[in-house]
Amino acid sequence: MANSGALIGEEALSPAAQLFHSPILNCYIVTMIGFKTKINPNFVKAGLEQTLLKHPLFSSKIVDGKEGRNMKWTPTTVKLENHVFVPNLDPNIDHPDQFVEDYVSNLTKTPMDLSKPLWELHLLNIKTSDAEAVGVFRIHHSIGDGASLTSLLIASTRKTSDPEALPTVPIKKRAGSTNSNTTFWWILSIWFVLRLIWNTCVDFMLFLATFLYLKDTQSPIKGAPRCDLTTKRFAYRIVSLDDIKLVKNVMNMTINDVVLGATQAGLSRYLDRRYAEDEKDGDNSNTNSLPESLRLRAIVFANIRATAGIQDMAEMMTKGSKDKWGNEIGYVIFPLTIALHGDPLEHIGEVKAKMERKKLSLEAQCTLPFSCRVLKTFGVKAAAALTHTVFTNTTVAFSNVCGPLEEISFFGHSIAFLAPSIYGFPHAITIHCQSYADKMTIILAADPNAVPDPHRLLDDLEESLQLIKDAALKKGSSKLLSEKED
Repeated sequence: MANSGALIGEEALSPAAQLFHSPILNCYIVTMIGFKTKINPNFVKAGLEQTLLKHPLFSSKIVDGKEGRNMKWTPTTVKLENHVFVPNLDPNIDHPDQFVEDYVSNLTKTPMDLSKPLWELHLLNIKTSDAEAVGVFRIHHSIGDGASLTSLLIASTRKTSDPEALPTVPIKKRAGSTNSNTTFWWILSIWFVLRLIWNTCVDFMLFLATFLYLKDTQSPIKGAPRCDLTTKRFAYRIVSLDDIKLVKNVMNMTINDVVLGATQAGLSRYLDRRYAEDEKDGDNSNTNSLPESLRLRAIVFANIRATAGIQDMAEMMTKGSKDKWGNEIGYVIFPLTIALHGDPLEHIGEVKAKMERKKLSLEAQCTLPFSCRVLKTFGVKAAAALTHTVFTNTTVAFSNVCGPLEEISFFGHSIAFLAPSIYGFPHAITIHCQSYADKMTIILAADPNAVPDPHRLLDDLEESLQLIKDAALKKGSSKLLSEKED
């Protein structure tokens, strides 16, 4: 049993938290954590009392469960036996990987009890292909978004090489201007502002059009109406982060460009096969079965908060503060080009060009905050309907989160991989990418009615990344040879 956190008295839910309690936008975050050793539940419970439970929202429940603005957080006493579950499993169970997938999928069938804090941890002492044991966090999205929850989880860990040290995470560096020509700098600044305003207006109009009438093509992977209610399947694939960085350096782009480009390429391969199968054409090696014009867009999530460092997050738990917390995410509506390119690098080139254009826009800062403004003006139902409709009219959700640069331990248990995902959005496919040390985990949450073979889609994503890497190596070698000749 643990004491409640430092939330003094009741506190109203933020607009974003209210959105995630709407019946049509009731979302949960699920994170699988692979461990290199068997899990000692007593160590984990003791560690939770010293870290997560000191955060107010992990030790508060929701009162007045009616949908609307009256929902409030209220401190309560946390009984860990109601949140940490350790099922008695046969260590020699057949098909352990499939068992874990089924276990996580079954969690999505039941809502959480609002009479207690909205989180739980399942400890599965079962050996899988990638870990000696697996922990599964399920946390309601009203507590926080993926970026904040991942940061808080990492702040609860320590380096495996130094049990007293907090993990190291990448820090985004802001470029500074070194131009001494004041007139030229002012001209560029004015041009930048004009482009920013224009692009933001265009993107916001497309956002409104998506809400009103602009829908993606009905493809095999487009979710049916209210697919957010279907039981999702969760699968993951671990790939080399070094391979992704190699492509990033050769092509002079970001890691996000590479993984999103590989996602575009993988979806193209998968859809081509699905269309071929629908046409009863078993041999698709020499034909292109994709429709000529296929509108397929992704909701790409972006963290719009001023990023808190891991040290800040650790101190926040110690003090019981909730600063820099909650749901501060935006998203952009990103068009994917579904095509079979002869050169795999075309996919990441297209994504880079579109993403550079999106960076010259305030779309991410306008989307979810706009929904929150609608909530304050017209109520939760109107705001939830807006967000739900925009998501329904697109096809895929995508996010990419940076993790620790070195291996970490969770209360004395070395971590093999991190695999966060989400369910409750009206998408048949949600793809998350999570970096950790020298690995990148690609996590797929899929509606089995639209994607009956999620591992096949993961195969296509992995193979597309390999083709992109091989093409980048070839290009890098050619460039180096050309420079030597010069």
